Amino acid sequence: MAIWLTKDSRVVVQGMTGSEGSKHTRRMLAAGTTIVGGVTPGKGGQEVEFDGVRVPVFNDVAGAMAATGADVTVVFVPPKFARAAVVEAIDAGIDLAVVITEGIPVHDTTAFWAHNVAKGQPTRIIGPNCPGIVSPGASNAGIIPADITGPGRIGLVSKSGTLTYQMMYELRDIGFSTCVGIGGDPVIGTTHIDALAAFQEDPDTDAIVMIGEIGGDAEERAAEFVRANVTKPVVGYIAGFTAPPGKTMGHAGAIISGSSGTAEAKKVALEAAGVTVGTTPTETARLMRDVMLSAR
Repeated sequence: MAIWLTKDSRVVVQGMTGSEGSKHTRRMLAAGTTIVGGVTPGKGGQEVEFDGVRVPVFNDVAGAMAATGADVTVVFVPPKFARAAVVEAIDAGIDLAVVITEGIPVHDTTAFWAHNVAKGQPTRIIGPNCPGIVSPGASNAGIIPADITGPGRIGLVSKSGTLTYQMMYELRDIGFSTCVGIGGDPVIGTTHIDALAAFQEDPDTDAIVMIGEIGGDAEERAAEFVRANVTKPVVGYIAGFTAPPGKTMGHAGAIISGSSGTAEAKKVALEAAGVTVGTTPTETARLMRDVMLSAR
């Protein structure tokens, strides 16, 4: 089992014929992802070969879904076209849209999220500006390296792409059910809470690592959700303990003001909810290792 992305997921890639889309399509195929098509307006009917695998190209998501039964799209469309691409996927009714694109204007992200809500949220959106989602040994949708961990029973949700990779590597001998990089923009489609709820319900996830960062109140809200709804062990890490107030650090959403949004405030909220919080990524991995070993 896994959350949202499984061995049965059928994936299309919007922007597959571009340089980034092509590069990562090859990687995803090598990881065992079932990629059934690409989407590039005006190039429908063509095929692209990836190491002996021929993948058809469609003009739109709806056509790709009708022809292939696709239920996941990975979006590698440039920022100025990304809003239209995600709206197209929503209108087609695809189950999951993984938006990798960085630099999408916040008002565009807000617009496609509002469109999804208005349509009754037919599509789970992960991202934008995220590394994607991987269920090791089953499927990989995005840019997360496929060879740094194996399947296991830890769930991981993270704002940071690089810290996602580090945590996967440090716990590679234990393994993960699903790793979700939700992105660090001010507006994102899937939150910590969404992933926590899914991992709580997943019978093959025994414990959860949650990685946050300074800025906003997403981690504090996640702490309240954990307190009320999560019975599985949760280990957390907040990036940015040494960040100066008033500075944007890396992600567009990682800005603090006064005592609001600081790493220390988030740590206090999480610990009050029963989450064990590490002060470094390596310590966080060690804490999760202790949780998993004590459960054996």
